[in-house]
Amino acid sequence: MPVFSAFVVFSFVWFITLLCVLPLRMKTQGEAGSVVLGTPSSAPDNPQMRRKLVITTIVATVIWAVIVAVIVSEVISIEDMDVLSRWARR
Repeated sequence: MPVFSAFVVFSFVWFITLLCVLPLRMKTQGEAGSVVLGTPSSAPDNPQMRRKLVITTIVATVIWAVIVAVIVSEVISIEDMDVLSRWARR
């Protein structure tokens, strides 16, 4: 797998993982009872972005490593995908 392809796959996996991690343990300002003037009560109270970015990076790296291992070992190849797409068209 070329380096650029690996980087693109990692970027995609990282971003999707971030979207899954962001809402975890989110407490709104309304729930905390401390709404900052000029913000909606649904705004996060303490988003803990550094922690979420670290978690995202760790989880994305594990997922990316599995994907790269499958691609490099050719457990699933392009020919397999072609067979699956022909099967799905029937």
